[in-house]
Amino acid sequence: MNDSAPPPMAPAPGSSRNFERLKELLREMFQLDRGDLDFGLYRIMNVKAGEIEAFLECDLLPQVKEVLKAQISDEDREKIETRLDSTIKQLKALEAPVEENARVLQLRRHLAGAKADANNEADVYSHLANFFARYYNDGDFMSLRRYSGGGNPTYLIPYDGEEVKLHWANSDQHYVKTTENYASYAFMTGEGDAAVRVRFEVAAADNEKDNIKEANGKQRRFVLTADAQAVAVDDGDLVVRFEHRPLTENEKKEWPGNGVTQQGRINETTTTRILAAVETLIPKLRFPLATAAPTDADPERTLLAKHVERYTTKNSFDYFIHKDLGGFLRSELDLYIKTDVLNLTDLALGDEDRLRRALARMRAVRHVAEKIIDFLAQLEDFQKRLWLKKKFVLETQCCVTLDRIPEALYSKVAANEAQRQEWVALFAIDEIAGDSGNGDGYSHPLDIAFLKANPYLVLDTRYFDADFKNQVLAALSEAGPLDEQTDGLLIHSENFQALNLLQARYGEQVQCIYIDPPYNTENDGFIYKDRYKQSSWLTMMASRLEYSIRLLVSSGTFFSSIDHNQLSSFKQILDKILEENFEGVIAWRRRHNQPNDRTKMIGMVSEYLLAYAKDSMALRSRGVGKIDLTGIYSNPDDDPRGDWASKPWKVGSGQSGTHYSIKTPSGRLLTEEWMGGEDTYLELLKDNRIIFPSNGNGMPRKKYFKSEREEEGQCATNWWTHDQFGHNAGASKDLNDILGTKNAFNSPKPTELVRGVLQISGRSSPKVSLDFFAGSGTTGHAVINLNREDGGKRKYILVEMGDHFDTVMLPRLKKVAYAPDWKEGRPVSRDKGVSQLIKYVRLESYEDTLDGLIVTAPDDDLLADNDPALVEDYRLRYALGVETANSPCLLGDQFADPFAYTLSVVRDGTRREISADLPETFSYLLGLRVESRREFDGVLVIAGKDSQGRHCLILWRNLKTMDNSALNDWFAVNRAKFPDEFDLVYTNGDQTLNAMRQQGETWTAETIEPLFRQLMFEEDMQ
Repeated sequence: MNDSAPPPMAPAPGSSRNFERLKELLREMFQLDRGDLDFGLYRIMNVKAGEIEAFLECDLLPQVKEVLKAQISDEDREKIETRLDSTIKQLKALEAPVEENARVLQLRRHLAGAKADANNEADVYSHLANFFARYYNDGDFMSLRRYSGGGNPTYLIPYDGEEVKLHWANSDQHYVKTTENYASYAFMTGEGDAAVRVRFEVAAADNEKDNIKEANGKQRRFVLTADAQAVAVDDGDLVVRFEHRPLTENEKKEWPGNGVTQQGRINETTTTRILAAVETLIPKLRFPLATAAPTDADPERTLLAKHVERYTTKNSFDYFIHKDLGGFLRSELDLYIKTDVLNLTDLALGDEDRLRRALARMRAVRHVAEKIIDFLAQLEDFQKRLWLKKKFVLETQCCVTLDRIPEALYSKVAANEAQRQEWVALFAIDEIAGDSGNGDGYSHPLDIAFLKANPYLVLDTRYFDADFKNQVLAALSEAGPLDEQTDGLLIHSENFQALNLLQARYGEQVQCIYIDPPYNTENDGFIYKDRYKQSSWLTMMASRLEYSIRLLVSSGTFFSSIDHNQLSSFKQILDKILEENFEGVIAWRRRHNQPNDRTKMIGMVSEYLLAYAKDSMALRSRGVGKIDLTGIYSNPDDDPRGDWASKPWKVGSGQSGTHYSIKTPSGRLLTEEWMGGEDTYLELLKDNRIIFPSNGNGMPRKKYFKSEREEEGQCATNWWTHDQFGHNAGASKDLNDILGTKNAFNSPKPTELVRGVLQISGRSSPKVSLDFFAGSGTTGHAVINLNREDGGKRKYILVEMGDHFDTVMLPRLKKVAYAPDWKEGRPVSRDKGVSQLIKYVRLESYEDTLDGLIVTAPDDDLLADNDPALVEDYRLRYALGVETANSPCLLGDQFADPFAYTLSVVRDGTRREISADLPETFSYLLGLRVESRREFDGVLVIAGKDSQGRHCLILWRNLKTMDNSALNDWFAVNRAKFPDEFDLVYTNGDQTLNAMRQQGETWTAETIEPLFRQLMFEEDMQ
């Protein structure tokens, strides 16, 4: 806002209260009421708060007066009142009738009109506040479509004429709570030797005590735990433990209010309790925690109070982002104006002045509301863009069994102390004796003979430098295409972000999806918006399901574990997404004994598996697998020619697309069609594998596969017993035996259960299985075991965001690759290891993106010299995007040195720079099937096929040490080392490589940065 801007226009008398109410609501909606919160979008809005508030009060809201042009001024109203009083006095002095006097009647009409105009302004402010307050709820906009009327409002839902409609409050929003349970929070206080790290944690709330259960579903608050460990010392840290739960009735009386106000009162009590505990635990810490950290609103605030406020706010932050807030609010505004602003009495009784005021009121409400909507949409769309942005790969590592590591590198492996320590911890290699056939046995330091004798020890490249990692990948590239050699991909990330990044690389390539999502019960730790538990869960699941289904091949299968709480609603979502491709529901007995619970009529011993195909007809054509409890595939009818496809036809009416109509030997055309084409049909017919009854009117013989334990029936049953498919107690014991710890993970699924899913989903071909709620890694374990049994080449992708990615899942997969059987953390035998290459990556999070935003002030000339309407349009629609465009997290920098690109993020309460892996990120954005990765003379060369099947050569260089001329020289020297054919060459920075094309070559060179930006911000799904 320029310095010459006019002062804010005061609202007319009588409208002040409504005006202030509207301003406070706008401050909250625009997130200007959290002035000391320095994370996420709050930090950006704080930088712009003064400018935005001045714009609202001095530029936007005064436009109400401008639209209400017919309003009589205060001065004129006073003159009318004076003339009226004078006229009445004169008439009374003459003893003339007052009420019948024409002059009195005229002045009273003018005065009534003036007052009505003043009330009109107040009504506009009131309507604006009422309209936006109708949809705004604790930081989110809820799609509560409704008509006004007497009593409770009538709510509307969007309806397109479906036979059955599943609707929930947040169905048009993205669920964006991306941390596992609650975001970590830590900060340092004190100086030198007196410095202490303070860590806030969330403990599980006990829903069975203190009347908490009765309050379930109410607004949750952050409250210190009631036990003695609420404030404690752990390894030198001061640890403060909170519960996030509904308040008891007594607590509500102690801390009255709601929303931010109520949590603020709780925080005051929390701060007092912490300081009191610190005096006993770490007395030296009390002074720094009690140091003043004042704000204008709270000059007495302490440093501790500041951090408690930030913590409780951050963990209540960003549950939803509306997919189209602008469109939604504009349509709602039309409805609101028709049903609320337009007063039917004005039309029925409307004299000219009354109708004039009604129309002016409508125009003013629409005029200002549409501009507020533009501003809100800018905020929401900006956050949506950050949410949908494909995230950077921050780290890429590989776990490789030693049989794939070149022996030339063994000396470096043997000398790596960190790797040796992990092998001792994971595989107990210090127990390998020299007489066990393993060379000279374990020694410290390790020797090369020992490494050769233990080929299934799993090396983790995180313990080695970049040069060693490059050498390993180059050696693997010599053995064949890298991606084809990779057995497993692990992604440490929120699952929506992982699925979003995987679209180009794995679109329509996954054979089977199995997930075990949170069941939305009191004990599963699912975080949800106050009063919107069910809706939050459905929103979270729907978007992830939509993205994951796109990764399935047409004949792919989808399975999800679920319990009775969500079975019905979850099936409705899947029915909507996968249409008519429901395959069945499997009841799995998860307990080996009956629950001893007299409080319930029915003891729950079962969970369920919902089974779907992406395309049931394509699945029938491909054929389903067979559950083989012995681990060996066999034909159910012992046909030596192999398995039969199940139901390889569909009901049709003659020729249809790629389906071939069936003709009997007598030449009769049947109403069924063979799926798979005429050649396949004729080949099977020639081989006597199509059977027709003697009358010539028969159909292809049906074949279904079944479990060997089934006595009758043609397909797998929908009742899976715990003796065949495992149970929860056994799964926990198995995991504890593998890891050598107790309670390593809460309620893991048994590998037998996932094994059954994988077997009926497909054969042992190198198809990919995906689990994006990977938990402890059971799906990866099951795939490794199946491959070990039958020599299959199945692959797996696991996505998990919790800390157990590193503490449970990754160690588990390393261990089961090394040996199949474990007891108390030690291998039972060491002779059944499997060769394995596992890549694991970590992705930037949504919070990382928010934390990494940098605001650049706009050009002064833009705001000072341009047309006021253009300046207003800039503020309402474009300011956030323009002023943060130079942020590294938004690709604001050029890739001058792609190996040193960093993002500014917050970890444990401390801001730091972390590396971003640009080459790996770009490969995923391209959908590159990586064939080789090598470094030649300072240039990283990655070769492979993109998602369109084009052969690509990607060259990454440091522009500070290699300009275009040097790159051309390098290309001329090294081109013989590249693949024989390639269609595209990509390199960072400007380039002149197209001049290097030789006669007959058709490849094209392109610059990476523009395409990187385009692909990273591509929003093909909303």
